[in-house]
Amino acid sequence: MIMCPKCNAENMDGVTYCDECGSKLDEADAAGVATATVAPPAAGDGEPGPAAKLIITRGGTVGKEFIVEQSNETHIGRWDPDGGAFPEVDLTQDDPEAKISRKHARIFVQGGGYMLEDVGSLNGTYINRGPRLMPGSPQGIKDGDEVVMGKTFFKFVTE
Repeated sequence: MIMCPKCNAENMDGVTYCDECGSKLDEADAAGVATATVAPPAAGDGEPGPAAKLIITRGGTVGKEFIVEQSNETHIGRWDPDGGAFPEVDLTQDDPEAKISRKHARIFVQGGGYMLEDVGSLNGTYINRGPRLMPGSPQGIKDGDEVVMGKTFFKFVTE
């Protein structure tokens, strides 16, 4: 079993991401080797960000809004109780082709700004149609940015 350094959940050997919180597990941990690792950037580093939301602009229900947590992390994906996926931004009804992974991405605040991280999705996460985000490598997002996950397009808006 692999112990998640972030939430202390037990995961099966060989997995890359925590089944409970979606955090990336250290490669040595995934191989079943016990190591001391640094957890991925923690959500809510004590400095809340401005109010923010994701608005669907293409695919799904255009115009639908999802509130983003200001001082915690917001998981994005599709609800799956059997797999332990309970995202705050649940796109189950807005992704009929299932192009968004159950555990697709997360948004969190760091240094007063928002960060977007792909957590190992199959179809990728993109900001402003740039290169695909690599899992475990969060990128900053700001007001007006376009976020693409699977075949669903969003506008990231801060207030």
